[in-house]
Amino acid sequence: MVYISKILLFPIKKQRKYLQSGFIDTLRLFVKAGSGGNGLPKFGGVGGQGGNVYLVGNENLTLENVRSAHKTKKIAAKHGRNSTHNFILGVPGENVKIEVPTGISILTDDGAKLGEINKEGEEIIVAKGGQGGHSKNDYIGRIGESHSIKLDLKLISDIGLVGFPNAGKSTVLKAVSQANPKIASYPFTTIRPNVGIISYKDLRQISMADLPGLIEGAHINKGMGHKFLKHVERTKMILLVVDVNGFQLSPQHPFRNCFDTIILLNKELEMYNPDLLNKPTMIVINKMDVEGANEKYLEVKKKINHLSDYFGEYPIEIRPEIPLKFQQILAISAQTNKEDIEVLKNKLRTLLDVCYQDNKVDEFKTLKDTIELQKEKGPRLV
Repeated sequence: MVYISKILLFPIKKQRKYLQSGFIDTLRLFVKAGSGGNGLPKFGGVGGQGGNVYLVGNENLTLENVRSAHKTKKIAAKHGRNSTHNFILGVPGENVKIEVPTGISILTDDGAKLGEINKEGEEIIVAKGGQGGHSKNDYIGRIGESHSIKLDLKLISDIGLVGFPNAGKSTVLKAVSQANPKIASYPFTTIRPNVGIISYKDLRQISMADLPGLIEGAHINKGMGHKFLKHVERTKMILLVVDVNGFQLSPQHPFRNCFDTIILLNKELEMYNPDLLNKPTMIVINKMDVEGANEKYLEVKKKINHLSDYFGEYPIEIRPEIPLKFQQILAISAQTNKEDIEVLKNKLRTLLDVCYQDNKVDEFKTLKDTIELQKEKGPRLV
């Protein structure tokens, strides 16, 4: 009895808050449209159309909000009313509109894509109501569509921060924007995307997303894997952040120097989606305030614009086939040097403007082939 009492009274360890309210970027719903009402053969009456199920974009929502609003995850529209001698035209069933965040793709269970919602107020029908009964269908109303759908969120931001854990991505985001991500000196501090807004004196704003750090094998869904990489697809520009001192995930993993991490990040992006390598890309070599950083940076700087020349030094499993092309290289100390941050903010703005002028991204190949960026003073700028 004493033993049982101890078990019953033993305190149950609560799940940590960040796991209880973790970031949701996929959500499954069951949607059912209304069936059409029956017609009335005697008077040629037409049954009411079944209600449709719509998704409507709302920039202020998250998938957590959608899940809370639809706890049963089953949404049904109303059926159309039958035709009667008093109402020859049956009353249509009421439509249902589900507000969802912008930046989602809608998929069926078999992977078919129903569409996307990228703008405020944008609508898409995900289940169509059945046709009302009339002379051509024997006055029998048709059943409305019903199926499961998957809402797949991909963050939309101007800039996506890419790097290994503890490279300083969160520090960069906090320094240049209004975001306040958790920062610590150990890997995987960021467990959910953080989005910050970079504001300028002329009221221009640029959005930047800090995403969970990659590890080797992310393209085959190791670590955060696809949960991270899919968010990079909708960014306009990639900001690669690497630690000048290199990175080691744990004592059981090999140490990777600064240049190794660039090669590995190149490989992970290529293996997940080679189109990511065509995005305008800027690289930041971070933590330049540590002893010996300048020597390490100068060594990496010589190689960084000729990545493919060094591919042969790496085993085939981590060797990219297509090199990343960096439109800008910048060495900074995000934590200690405010001047570096101001230079970074200006560089990001100018690069975005150059790349997306008139929305002709495809015409932008390399910075040297098109236009020189505004030159800021600083001994560590390339």
